[in-house]
Amino acid sequence: MRYFLALFAVAVLVVISVAGFRGDRSRRPPIELIADMVRQQKVRPQQGSEFFADRWGSRLALEGTVARGAAVEVAGQWVRPFEDHPFNTGTRPGTTNFVELNPLPVTAELLERGRQRFQITCLPCHGTLGDAKGITTKYGMTVIGNLHDPRIVRLADGEIFNTISNGKNLMQGYGANVDARDRWAIVAYVRALQLSRLATVADLPAEQRAALKK
Repeated sequence: MRYFLALFAVAVLVVISVAGFRGDRSRRPPIELIADMVRQQKVRPQQGSEFFADRWGSRLALEGTVARGAAVEVAGQWVRPFEDHPFNTGTRPGTTNFVELNPLPVTAELLERGRQRFQITCLPCHGTLGDAKGITTKYGMTVIGNLHDPRIVRLADGEIFNTISNGKNLMQGYGANVDARDRWAIVAYVRALQLSRLATVADLPAEQRAALKK
C-alpha cells in the first residue's frame, strides 16, 4: 500500500509541475505534451497555398450553396432567422400569443412540399392520415397526438408551428432539422389533412356541390 501511495504522490507532483503552472510567466519555453490547437497547420485569409491548382488558399463556396442565416422573403418582406417575426417564432412580435394563420400563402406547391416533409418527419409517429397510427405504435409508443382531435384542430397555426419547432411532451423539437418554411408547409398540410376529414358539403364550391348532387 505504501508503494502505491508513494507512486501516487510522485504522479501528482509530476502532473502539477507540468500542467499546474500553465499560464504563469516564465522566460523558459513552455512544455507542450500535447500541442492541441496551439500549433496547427492552417491557411490565413487571402494567403496562397501550394495544395490547390490555382494556388489560392481561400476557396469559393460550391455552386448552389445557401448561406446559413440567409434572409427569407415573406409577404414581400425579407426576414432573417434571428428576427422576432411570426415566420420564425409563430407568435406575434413582442408577445407570446400565437398567430392564428400561416404567414405563407397556401398554394399547391406549399402543400406538396408540406406533404413531402410530413412523410419524412411526421409520418412514422402520426401516420399517413395524421391519425396517430404510425409505425411507432407497433413498438409500444402509444402517447401520440391524433391530428384530427378537436383540441388540435382548434389550435392556432402558430401553436402547431411552435410544437413542430420545439416539441411537446414526448415529441422532440424539429427546429434544428426542418427549416422554418418547411415547418409552415407542414402546418398547411396538416390543415389539409384535417379538412379532408372534417369538411362538409357546404365547404365545397358551388359547382362541385352541384356535381355531387348529380
